[in-house]
Amino acid sequence: MPDDVAAARAAAEEESAFSHPPVDPDTTAAYGDHPDQVIDFYAPRAERGPGGPAPLVVVLHGGAWRAPHDRRHVSPFAAFLAGRGFGVALVEYRRGAEGDAALAGRWPDTFDDVAAALDALPGLAREALPQTDPRRTVVTGHSAGGHLALWAAARHVLPAGAPWRLDGPPQLRGVVALAPIADFTVAEKLDVCGHAALQLLGGDELFAERQPYADPALLLPTGIATTLVQGRADLDVPQAVAEAYADAAAKAGEVVGLTLLEDVGHFPLIDPVADACAVVAEEIAQLAW
Repeated sequence: MPDDVAAARAAAEEESAFSHPPVDPDTTAAYGDHPDQVIDFYAPRAERGPGGPAPLVVVLHGGAWRAPHDRRHVSPFAAFLAGRGFGVALVEYRRGAEGDAALAGRWPDTFDDVAAALDALPGLAREALPQTDPRRTVVTGHSAGGHLALWAAARHVLPAGAPWRLDGPPQLRGVVALAPIADFTVAEKLDVCGHAALQLLGGDELFAERQPYADPALLLPTGIATTLVQGRADLDVPQAVAEAYADAAAKAGEVVGLTLLEDVGHFPLIDPVADACAVVAEEIAQLAW
């Protein structure tokens, strides 16, 4: 496909994904004192699966870990999942560098927040969504949020002494990472999102030092069921990034699912009107139920 045609299609996909008005949650709970340390909860709107309490899906939004992109842009996706019978916990976290919101992420704040949110989630969910079963939790995330979803499932294999390390595997049914920034080395070679991974880790001087604590491709095997969903036509986070993570998992002795979608770019995965979004819901359901 010619570059101009591919770019036009990608722009149309992004416009569609961002055309939906934000959907207010049923309730919001704080997991910390900072305004960004909140979780929006969406109650299941349908009964699906074998019955009983609904699974809980944790959604970590993308936006290259930069401050201008908050959770509201994926609230229609969260509501879509609620309509498919899931309870949904949409997590906000601190983004952007102190003093420069255009930079990607905050170290260590972004990771502090994701760890704190996941640790607080079972208790918060029992209060906010009593009709769900936190023991059937699946974490999903898009783009930079896909990275955070993979990282959240790998905290028990973080280097010794890491402040976010867990003594054992997190109580998750699985992870469904959507076009994730899953391998920082490959992402940097491809200049994904304007070297967002490099910025997240503090720049050239700190990248190599911090990478073992943050790069999902270096945190394997996890023992957690993991599926990546990736559009073959993704210009923002190319297919090669997901493939590199899957290859790293295989070398570590772990099988990771990789669902590649033809003629799909970056944003249909979170666009409720796109066929790709229905595929994402099915991948989540296969792990959740």
